[in-house]
Amino acid sequence: MKAFLLDTAGDVENLYQAEIEIPIIKSNEVLVKVASVSINPVDVKARRNDGVLSWLFADQRPVILGWDIAGEIAEVGKDVTDFKVGDRVFGMVNFFGTGKAYAEYVAAPADHLALIPSDVSYPEAAAATLAAATAYQALNEAAKIKKGDRVLIHAASGGVGHFAVQIAKHSGAYVIGTSSAKNKALVLSLGADEHVDYTTENIKVVVKDVDVVLDSIAGDTLLDSLDVVKENGIVITLPSADIPEEALEKAAQRNVNLQFFLVDSKKETIRTIAQLLETKALKPHIHQEFSFSEMGKAHAEVETGRVVGKVIVNI
Repeated sequence: MKAFLLDTAGDVENLYQAEIEIPIIKSNEVLVKVASVSINPVDVKARRNDGVLSWLFADQRPVILGWDIAGEIAEVGKDVTDFKVGDRVFGMVNFFGTGKAYAEYVAAPADHLALIPSDVSYPEAAAATLAAATAYQALNEAAKIKKGDRVLIHAASGGVGHFAVQIAKHSGAYVIGTSSAKNKALVLSLGADEHVDYTTENIKVVVKDVDVVLDSIAGDTLLDSLDVVKENGIVITLPSADIPEEALEKAAQRNVNLQFFLVDSKKETIRTIAQLLETKALKPHIHQEFSFSEMGKAHAEVETGRVVGKVIVNI
């Protein structure tokens, strides 16, 4: 089968296509013939940064990057009862771990997958995996949002952000989303009650009394967010577990719960996302699609940091 491999961290040219053996599945796994994968910032960080690559894959080399897949089941393990050959499925495979998504076939634990609703395409399903799961788990499991909460979502037009707006709104929250002015219409169309143009407006001036902040930017954005949260509110930060001491001190002074969050592959999460897709409570926005041979171009696009929604690679 075709797969993209990586021997050493570096530029997109370090990704190379090769022919390798189709994986042999375990009893609790299914073999998925992959139609689409989505590219996440963590994919790019692992590809270009040796520290992140080693954090994710230890000393395993070469590696197959990627965790987000959508495709058709080609084989079913003997202990799998939820799926059959021919089923259309999607999911975030083995995160935190080795998903090996950049390939024609992927061995995936059945518990990391869900059926794709009939009117959802493979690219749309692939889009609604790691980013959607991060938004869902961060808001519901970490922040425990509830109806009536005021929720501030940074980078609301991005991969995680555009799902977070929809999930928070579905939960009955009052949603404030930040983005540049050119993406205001999209953010409001996703269900945000307010939009803040981070390029011209000061968050600390235009936003106040927030219960929950979802931060996917860090830096000054994280520090400013701590000024607009209510006492006993919560700020969930996604970019790094290494939270600056200044932010930790500020959170303590203001009695704000500040925590890093990392998504985890869970049966309950992906199957809830499938339900949200089916009921149209969740609609992925696809920024751009690439062919499998254009994997490097897809990485380069995500690396620009200007992606609206999700970047997809079709096999």
